[in-house]
Amino acid sequence: QVQLVESGGGLVQPGGSLRLSCAASGRTFSTSAMGWFRQAPGEEREFVAAIGWSGQPTYYADSVKGRFSISRDNTKNTMWLQMRSLKPEDTAVYYCAARGAVHIRYSPNEYQYWGQGTQVTVSS
Repeated sequence: QVQLVESGGGLVQPGGSLRLSCAASGRTFSTSAMGWFRQAPGEEREFVAAIGWSGQPTYYADSVKGRFSISRDNTKNTMWLQMRSLKPEDTAVYYCAARGAVHIRYSPNEYQYWGQGTQVTVSS
């Protein structure tokens, strides 16, 4: 059982940066693969990044590779998504998610635990 809470979203101009945090509770965090997903208005929830239970490997959607960085610290029960060079098309509600397993998956249907979401808006 894992409970997740995201924070760090906000309004930023194109080219700017934000860091999202995901605070977790529950004894299974350190052995759970985790990921970030996002959902824009009128669109389906899509994969952004994922990280293995030990902090590696990491994987990124092609649309964010080279701009976003995912990390975690199991001693703090926290995961982060560092976002830079933000674009208007990055605007979405961002969700952190955890699996009840150690292996990375890319579909939101494979993740059992979800945070409430945090809004990221990229606009000039």
